[in-house]
Formats: sequence, structure tokens, C-alpha cells
Amino acid sequence: MTELGSRIKKARTDLHLSQEYVAGYLGIGRSAVAEIESGRRGVKADELGKLSDLFLISADHLLKGSETSTPSQMFARGFDQLDEADQQEILNLIKFKRAMKEKV
Repeated sequence: MTELGSRIKKARTDLHLSQEYVAGYLGIGRSAVAEIESGRRGVKADELGKLSDLFLISADHLLKGSETSTPSQMFARGFDQLDEADQQEILNLIKFKRAMKEKV
């Protein structure tokens, strides 16, 4: 298995996503995802971008195993993908956490 395939598989399993789900997200067959994870098939640039978005990790992390994006950048990218209600829920959680820290 290639390192890229291993990182993709780990990211997928860490999020408890099936190969079928990832395949549907990418618009490819499940067997293609299995081939990517085993290193028998390469990853196209657009697929890498979609995987990065799906897993909320940078393409650099998938490719190299290192993170060049800061946690704030990764949060911002993920936050932008949420609908307005989910964004508001996250903002409310941030306000709550700040209030709790002020009480300590």
C-alpha cells in the first residue's frame, strides 16, 4: 500500500466513512477507492481536492503526511462548508466556551 493510499484509508476510517460513501462523494466506483487505498490506482488532482474537503485535512497532509495548514485555516475551510444553522451552532458553542473560561 502506498503512503498516500494509507493516509486516505486512515482518514476515511477515522471518520467512520465507508468506501461506498467516499466513492459516491468522488463520483467513482467503490472498487476505485479500494484501488486508491491499496496503491494500485493513482489519485487525480480533482479527487485529491475533494478528499481534502471531505476529510477536512489539507492536500499536503494527504500527500506528504505533514500539515502546512494551521488549525484555524482548516477550521475556516470546514466552517464555510456548513449551512447557516450549523455555522450558528458552532458560533454559539464558541461563545459558551469563552463564557465558561471567564468564570474560572
